[in-house]
Amino acid sequence: MSHHPPASRQKAQPAGNEEATTVINLGEFQDVDTLTLSEAALVINALVAKRRNDRKNVNETEMLTKTVDYLETFARFKKKENVEAVERLLSAHKEFHKFERAQLGSLCCETAEEAKYLIPSLNDKISDEDLQELLDEMYKLMPR
Repeated sequence: MSHHPPASRQKAQPAGNEEATTVINLGEFQDVDTLTLSEAALVINALVAKRRNDRKNVNETEMLTKTVDYLETFARFKKKENVEAVERLLSAHKEFHKFERAQLGSLCCETAEEAKYLIPSLNDKISDEDLQELLDEMYKLMPR
């Protein structure tokens, strides 16, 4: 039996209790503000533009380039005023968790049925009719 302390440290156990099904349990991220893909695109593009304008080192890594490309491809709302309008529409629904609002704003489902299938925690929070009305309002703000 050795009298020396172990040479390695214990491996931390993953939390593993996160889920986004009929229940939203995001562990340490439960109450963190979330962004839609469109909001994330606005933030990152504004930051990169400011650094370029200030002639600061933008440090455009491959990861940053790929992230910007991903957001450009999948962000549904391109104009700042439309991104803000969608945020106002979603924020008006206080019954939604922040994560649910971000998912609705990123997925841009066509029907209430699709939204509730992809975001099951919405099932008992809003009627299909009210959700469809919200989705229709968001659709009007999408580029054609």
